[in-house]
Amino acid sequence: MAATAASTALKRLDLRDPAALFESHGAEEIRGLERQVRAEIEHKKEELRQMVGERYRDLIEAVDTIGQMRRCAEGLVGAVKATDQYCARLRQAGSAAPRPPRDPQPQQPSQEKFYSMAAQIKLLLEIPEKIWSSMEASQYLHATQLYLLCCHLHKLLQLDSSSSRYSPVLSRFPILIQQLAAASHFRSAILHESKMLLTCQAVSDQAVAEALCSVMLLEDSSPRQALADFLLARKAAIQKLLNQQHHGAGVKSQICSLVELLATTLNQAHALFYTLPEGLLPDPSLPCGMLLSTLDNVTGQHPTGKGIGVLQEDMKLCSWFKHLPASVVEFQPALRTLARPISQEYLKDTLQKWIHMCNEDIKNGISNLLMYVTSMKGLAAIRDAMWELLANESIHHSWDVICRRLLDRPLLFWEDLMQQLFLDRLQTLTKEGFDSISSSSKELLVSALRELESSTSSSTSNKHIHFEHDMSLFLWSESPSDLPPDAAWVSVSNRAQFPGSGLSMKAKAISPCVQSFCSALDSKLKVKLEDLLAYLPSGDPSPPKDVSPAQARHCAFDRYADAGTVQEMLQMHSAACVGHITDCVQAELQSIQQAVQGQQDAPDGVQLHSVLFMARLCQSLGELCPHLKQCILGKSGSTEKPARDSRALKKQGKGKTQEIIPMQAKWQEVKELLLQQSVMGYRVWSSAVVKVLAHGFTQSLLLDDAGSVLATATSWDEVEIQEEAESGSSVTSKIRLPVQPSWYVQSFLLSLCQEINRVGGHALPKVTLQEMLKSCVVQVVAAYEKLSEEKQVKKEGAFPMTQNRALQLLYDLRYLHIVLTTKGEEVKSGRSKQDPRVEKVADHLEALIDPFDLDVFTPHLHGNLNRLVQRTSVLFGLLTGTENQFTPRSSTFNSQEAHNILPLASSQIRFGLLPLSMTSTRKAKSAGRSIETRAQ
Repeated sequence: MAATAASTALKRLDLRDPAALFESHGAEEIRGLERQVRAEIEHKKEELRQMVGERYRDLIEAVDTIGQMRRCAEGLVGAVKATDQYCARLRQAGSAAPRPPRDPQPQQPSQEKFYSMAAQIKLLLEIPEKIWSSMEASQYLHATQLYLLCCHLHKLLQLDSSSSRYSPVLSRFPILIQQLAAASHFRSAILHESKMLLTCQAVSDQAVAEALCSVMLLEDSSPRQALADFLLARKAAIQKLLNQQHHGAGVKSQICSLVELLATTLNQAHALFYTLPEGLLPDPSLPCGMLLSTLDNVTGQHPTGKGIGVLQEDMKLCSWFKHLPASVVEFQPALRTLARPISQEYLKDTLQKWIHMCNEDIKNGISNLLMYVTSMKGLAAIRDAMWELLANESIHHSWDVICRRLLDRPLLFWEDLMQQLFLDRLQTLTKEGFDSISSSSKELLVSALRELESSTSSSTSNKHIHFEHDMSLFLWSESPSDLPPDAAWVSVSNRAQFPGSGLSMKAKAISPCVQSFCSALDSKLKVKLEDLLAYLPSGDPSPPKDVSPAQARHCAFDRYADAGTVQEMLQMHSAACVGHITDCVQAELQSIQQAVQGQQDAPDGVQLHSVLFMARLCQSLGELCPHLKQCILGKSGSTEKPARDSRALKKQGKGKTQEIIPMQAKWQEVKELLLQQSVMGYRVWSSAVVKVLAHGFTQSLLLDDAGSVLATATSWDEVEIQEEAESGSSVTSKIRLPVQPSWYVQSFLLSLCQEINRVGGHALPKVTLQEMLKSCVVQVVAAYEKLSEEKQVKKEGAFPMTQNRALQLLYDLRYLHIVLTTKGEEVKSGRSKQDPRVEKVADHLEALIDPFDLDVFTPHLHGNLNRLVQRTSVLFGLLTGTENQFTPRSSTFNSQEAHNILPLASSQIRFGLLPLSMTSTRKAKSAGRSIETRAQ
């Protein structure tokens, strides 16, 4: 036991690497291993000695036996040589002595009967070997003929009678007892092999006919029963083929084998059982009636080389063959009943019932097989392989004629059996794929929102997360990917539609986090779309014009007939995927909106960052995911000529209504859904920002102590006016008017612009900006209304509402109303409708001013307002917008204001908010010269 344990321990060690052994063991362990190895060597030596000692005696005995065998063989060879020499001497002596000729004597009848019986017994003994040889060669009809001949010999020799135990033949030839036992198994073996051959599809029509003839001869059945056996065998073959469990390419081979089996079954049913009507000439390329012709050759009185003829060729030289009786030599199998042809009506009815019976099994089996196909490319490969198989000339030849003769209708393998199964599997794969994309997109969205929430507490957060907090950091940062690599030599018109350059992303205010999300989603959609496009036609699904009708009819089926259904399926699931993403975004936005509305103070910045991320995501999803558009639009969504198409649509005239394709309408619906979610997100952000800024503005406005009023006051301008006195003379006086808004007004507008710039205001939706400005106007007017209400109630220590303060408040209100009011629709319609709430507050403030002074102040006050708005139109450009730009001023300039007012551009150029210098126009030059002259 110790040696065994040591040997087992040594086997576990790798003693071939001493270095590794010394690295893993210590010195004492190495010495122990050495002792174990030496003990193992001695043990093996002892085993070798014992084995050699035990086998040496056996070796000596074997050598002695071999010597005895050699001597015995030499003696046998000598005896055979002596016998050969003796026989040679006898032949020589016999040839030397002449013998008188004898007349042939006729054999006795009893001797002839004995020879006949002996020849039959001899043939009976040789038939089993012939039967097995025929079965090994798959010649079952020949084996059947031999078996029936064997049964006939049994009857002649009276071996199958009830008194066979006392038969004189069996008593004299006991070997026939074993022969009878062996012959009894031939019938079942031949039947089994013949029926097994019927289940094979790769056999010729003649082999199937011979197998059916064998079954008919052995079971003494009719052609109708043979048809039933044939169809049952093929049904069993279909079930066996469908029950094989394979994966991948095995499914394709199984389905193709199934189609080939069905086609072969109908072809062989026509070749075997169909009989032509009288008067119709047979077609050599379309055989029929082979079963009856083969059966007639076997059972006819004048065989044409079949049956026992093969046995005659083999045994005609045997000496005993001439003693066989005529009933054995001319033996032919026979049916008890006459084999009548199957009527066409019965054949059609039977085949239709068989197809209907197999239809359910085929559909269930193919559905189970398609479960192993996990891609659309696999389905397309199976469909194309099936198309190539059915388009093959060997199957397609005369297929329509055979179907019309046997079924009275064409049998469409694809349309009747396969197409709906493939569409169902395609539906399942598409749904699973887009469900996976939806779930992964939801997880990616949730992880991105969690990362935004946790970025404030993490000092080593991702740089891209900071861009979500402040978009201006991203807009004004430089990166190597700002320009595409081919920007220097490839024009914009020839450049790809989605170059993905950094500048294009910054121009659209698309943050890196949004880009990564859209890139991940687009890559998944690309994989799914490429997989599905393998099932669709690569080009125009309609056949080419140069294809002749004969070639079109030669096609097995239209592979792309269901392309429209597949496209609708893709469109539906891709739209559902987008809907699932927008639902997740909507749920997140609603939860954040409820949290923000419940906060009295400033809202949480992290929540607003999440809102802005989702708003930018929905705004950019349709543009940064080109494969989403292609999924919905299909071939029309190819990204090759979008710019040309848009330009062409613009050139077609605004009054003409364009015909909207249903797929285009679906894409517009998806874009509208994304835009709604984007606007909803921006609305949550804008309402929170306006709420905070308006709260600060209201607090500053309502401060009524003297120090606060002075702290927010700005400088006024002195204006000289000339008035006519009562005497008719002109009197010059000076008035003081506000030229700047209060500090809290400027701070409010500047903070508003900063917040808009921080989120990339140039890419905000116009509707969001308009809603934001409207909300600001509502909050500002509410603040002024609250001020008016408080001033009506006198408080102790409150600064009184003087005329100057009322004038400043009126100036501030007019300025805010001009800047924050969107005039897009008003400018288009040519109408300007004043806000009644603003006019009410303005009337209240004007009531605090002396009417005579108000009449004097109003024209100059409006002039100051116009100049102020022009000065601040660039500073607050995101608020005023292009629709609030003022028209170029007249050429009449005052020398006092020429140095601080610049004329605006007369046309909308690329940078419409930038002012042009006065030297840009001829009028500006002339005005400049007049200024220089006056200065001199």
